[in-house]
Amino acid sequence: MKKIIFVNSHPIQYFAPLYKYLNNNGLKTKAWYCSDYSIKGGYDKEFGIKVKWDIPLLNGYEYSFFKNFSSNKELYTGFFGLINLGMIRQLFREPKSVIIVHGWNFFSHFLVLLLGKIKGHTICLRSETPLVHEQHKHGLKQRLKQFGLKYILFPRVDYFLYIGMQNKLFFKSLGIKEKSLLFCPYSIDNERFSEEFKKYSSQKHDLRDKLGILDSDKVILYSGKYIDKKRPMDLLKAFGKLAKNDCWLIMVGEGELRSEMEKFIEENQIDRVILTGFVNQSKIPEYYALSDVFVMCSSLGETWGLSANEAMNFNLPIILSDLTGSSFDLVEEGINGYVFETGNVNQLSEKLSGLLYENNLTWSKSSQDIIMKYSYGTILDNLNELEIKN
Repeated sequence: MKKIIFVNSHPIQYFAPLYKYLNNNGLKTKAWYCSDYSIKGGYDKEFGIKVKWDIPLLNGYEYSFFKNFSSNKELYTGFFGLINLGMIRQLFREPKSVIIVHGWNFFSHFLVLLLGKIKGHTICLRSETPLVHEQHKHGLKQRLKQFGLKYILFPRVDYFLYIGMQNKLFFKSLGIKEKSLLFCPYSIDNERFSEEFKKYSSQKHDLRDKLGILDSDKVILYSGKYIDKKRPMDLLKAFGKLAKNDCWLIMVGEGELRSEMEKFIEENQIDRVILTGFVNQSKIPEYYALSDVFVMCSSLGETWGLSANEAMNFNLPIILSDLTGSSFDLVEEGINGYVFETGNVNQLSEKLSGLLYENNLTWSKSSQDIIMKYSYGTILDNLNELEIKN
């Protein structure tokens, strides 16, 4: 049986179910973690509150935690925030394996990528970086980064696991050949969310009734942190321009922009806006079930946007900004949704109006049909095709 080791900063709510799925379907899977941040719960700088996920993160697969020797043991302190020397020792003790490293942005990850082939491991890099984001970056720092990746790090990697179209284009822009590229899409547990869709589809009336929303009303859903990268103010402004008495905006999340958002709502006397605060994983499906459209209006830094995957499992149409990484993969324009120019509030408002009040989507292909390609099953099939090097 092929053995796969994933290297992650910490247990992640979207990745842990994948490891369990792979392990249960014939691909022996283990995770190496640099931190137990998400297990013990801790202060999330971007949410602005203490967060502990309420779904199992360590079930169904093997895992190891390695001591962090960094002087500042925080995920948000950058490259030297994770220094796990025991992981490097284990790298040289471990029998030859396929090792998949998520990114190069931490010292421990960088070293595994740099040294793994010396021991004879097959080294894979799973990165999120979209080319469209890199094209907005300039200067000496960017040129040095590209040089280091292309000539120092990438030659030590056997396979590049791209999450979507823009990520593939990024790898190819730095000279990676097609034979070294493997599609491992950013996915969620579609099976779990599909079951939640079935469970809540008959409860839409009750879910709305709790919030005072009529069955005939329209509901726009946002799910994400209230931070600059996510641009929640754009959606608030677009909703204000929509000016419909039968339309609601539910913004699931929390973050540093809350006070600015509340001030805008009050000063502009915008009704029917609900700022939920932080909602944990087990409760998120209720909001997808009662909504009519999902919107993500993020800017640079939104390399994918997995909330869009969640919404599509509930067969919601989606409206994504053109700097949301997944917009190039998940939106079929005019069919299951729209892409709008990031920051263009008027265009976003027009897209919302056309979708909600003019029913101008063809739905010749549903969101549920599209998202099936972005699944754990696709990852399993493609990892099974991966050839062991060395």
